[in-house]
Order: sequence, then C-alpha cells, then structure tokens
Amino acid sequence: METQKWIDKGIDFIVEFGPKVIGAILIWIIGNWIIKILLKGAKKALNAGNYDESLKKFLLNLVNWILKVVLIIVVLGTVGVETTSFAAIIAAAGLAIGLALQGSLGNFAGGVLIMIFKPFKIGDLIEAQGELGVVKEIEIFTTKLNTPTNKEVIIPNGALSNGNIVNYSTEGKLRVDLTFGVSYDADIKQTKEVLMNVLTSNPKVLQDPAPSVNVSELADSSVNFAVRPWSSVANYWDVYFETHEQVKIALDAAGIEIPYPHSVEIHKD
Repeated sequence: METQKWIDKGIDFIVEFGPKVIGAILIWIIGNWIIKILLKGAKKALNAGNYDESLKKFLLNLVNWILKVVLIIVVLGTVGVETTSFAAIIAAAGLAIGLALQGSLGNFAGGVLIMIFKPFKIGDLIEAQGELGVVKEIEIFTTKLNTPTNKEVIIPNGALSNGNIVNYSTEGKLRVDLTFGVSYDADIKQTKEVLMNVLTSNPKVLQDPAPSVNVSELADSSVNFAVRPWSSVANYWDVYFETHEQVKIALDAAGIEIPYPHSVEIHKD
C-alpha cells in the first residue's frame, strides 16, 4: 500500500509538472535559437557600422547576457517558480551596482558615444580637457593621448565626451598663425615680398590654400605683419619653427630691422 501511494504521488507529480517541464525545455531551446539569430543580426549591424572592435565585443556580450537572463526568468515562470521577487532582486542589485559604479558607468557611456559618433580616431591630433596630443588608443572607459613631449595622457571618456574637443586632423590642413614686427622705417611692400618669398620657398608650406601676408597692427614700436602659411598636420611644427628662423635670416639679408625694446637712462646732477 505504501509503495502504491508513492507511485500515485509520482504519477500525479508527472501529470502536474510534466507538461510545464517539457514546455520550459522547449522554451529554453527555442529561446537560445532566437538569441543566436538576434546576436547574429546585431553583429552584422555593428560590422556594417564599422564600430571599434572592443565596443562590438562588449555590446554583443552585454546583449547576450541580458537576453539570457530574460530567458531564464521566462523558463522559471513556466515551471511555476514565482519570478516577481526574483526580478525585484535583480533590479535592486542592478541599482546598487549602478550607484557604486556611477563614475565608471559615466565613462563607459562616454566611450560608447565616442565610438559611435567618432569625433576623432586613432592618429588624430586633438585638444581636449586642457591636453594636446595624438590619439594613441580609444578604450571603453578611457582615451590615451601622446603629447608632443612624448608623454602619455589618459583622459576619462565621461569628461571627454561631455567637454569641448578640437580635432586638428579632420580637415587634413592647418593654418600656422604667426606675427612678425618690423621697424616703421621699413618699406611695407618690400617687407611683404620678403615674407611671402620665405613662405613660397618652403616646400612644407602648402600653396593651396595660398599663404598670406598682411599688415595686422600698427603697434607702439613696430609694424606687425600677420603671416599665415598652411601645412599638413604632420608638418605643422616644422613650418612653425622653420618660418621663424627663415624670416629672421631673410629680413636681416634685406636690411629690414626687427625692432626690440630700448631703454633710456636719464641722469640728474
């Protein structure tokens, strides 16, 4: 009799929960199949968008885990497990983790925005957060710059994405803004010719856009000329320094004085 009782209970259990278990197994199999299709479509979309490889991997893993958690909750609900409290626990844990990692999540969001909208790319010369340098690496949480003095600067992506970014490489050309002063006794036309000759004779100075030389100011002790050569991004500093040196040599050769401060001493008896 006792054996028959347990057999009856077993049959009742199978009758009651058997269909639920079978349904849960089917949902798990079909759910995993759907997840694979969705991940395949997401991967194809990310590849078409030419996003950063690290961003693609992170987003695909994130989507995969979210879908798996949803699938597990659905399966548990199918077999009769109360999922309301389970979902509440997950939501509370997510909130706690979000508050604890608020700064990191901000940097992550900034990294995602940078990789999606691409205000700069690796190799670009940018100025941001008070730093000037070539972009060395773009990561999920930080961006690394290599400064002209060969220092590595690591900037959090949260601050970077929310601040002003000056990208010197986008247009492929940069204007070098220089100012030179000459004596009031100098001939303006001759000075402009000497300065322009310096620019046109330097192979690193671009001729399109054309360089320009114009009087910019009648200062206290000098006539100042705005000298504006154009260069490629890579040759910017070469043009900057070479133009200073060549202008000094050319003005000296032409007998054009570059004024400098004078002091007068007055002695009283």
